[in-house]
Amino acid sequence: MDSVCRYQNVWSIVLAAGEGERLKPFLRQWLGYEKPKQYCTFVGTRSMLQHTLDRADEITVPQHKVTVVAQDHRRRGWPEHLKRKAGRLVVQPSNQGTATAVFLALTYIRRQAPNATIVLYPSDHFIYPEDRFLNVVRAAVGAAQTLPKLVLLGVPASRAELDYGWIQIGNDLGRFMGYRLSAAARFKEKPVFAQGGPQVMAAGGLWNTLILAANADLLWSVGHRCFPEMMRRLETFAAVIGHGDEEAALDSLYEELSHHDCSSELLEIIPQKIAVLELNGVLWSDWGRPERIMESLAVIGRSPVSPRSRAVTA
Repeated sequence: MDSVCRYQNVWSIVLAAGEGERLKPFLRQWLGYEKPKQYCTFVGTRSMLQHTLDRADEITVPQHKVTVVAQDHRRRGWPEHLKRKAGRLVVQPSNQGTATAVFLALTYIRRQAPNATIVLYPSDHFIYPEDRFLNVVRAAVGAAQTLPKLVLLGVPASRAELDYGWIQIGNDLGRFMGYRLSAAARFKEKPVFAQGGPQVMAAGGLWNTLILAANADLLWSVGHRCFPEMMRRLETFAAVIGHGDEEAALDSLYEELSHHDCSSELLEIIPQKIAVLELNGVLWSDWGRPERIMESLAVIGRSPVSPRSRAVTA
């Protein structure tokens, strides 16, 4: 191990298969063509996906990473660095939702490391500063290795944000590595305000980041509770991983799978299995709208990269 604090039995799952539908008109105007937001560089020299991959490699050894991408993105041409940095690159034949992508990636990990701790990273989040964020992730990993819980990062809300999922926190579980840990009481997915959203915010509700740490076996058992049919199909598929017919079997699997969402169909269903670690001192934003991009960059005093003066690279 080098000077970076990495864990040997921790694996990263990076979700990079989304299309970013709400941002498409902005990107089409910005670039002159369509490109998924995670492959875009809005500031500096790295894309959102490359930032995510680099952050993951600060926590785990680079080989302990599964990156889930979309078949359609491969047709458009992946950046060369993605093949080098993605760890195990898993190509979804179609987008069947975040839960399907998470458990597909977990199927690959469990073939090699069934007792691993998993850290899940969406690839379209803006996070600053990264060193503080990584400290919270390390605390989440430690908590997940200590408690029989999925440990989810929640952000103290700064406004009534309609597009975010919200976490209503329950009992105080103390502090872990200096960060507040709470039981999850309830999740309210977007939109929430017709269902008591203002009350959740007033009571100290947190934004749901979908960044979490969990024991692989615990997460797998939760999957069986929430998606029993999908999990049975994934267990059958696991037997062909590493064999010549793996790609054809994956295509066949996705013809049978339904669309499943991680937040509304898992987190909302099993709040008693979740602990929430507060992500304090970090600017976090899900860049699903142009105004969030501009707002985040204004806070850190940066201007977005102009594609007219520099190619927006992945």
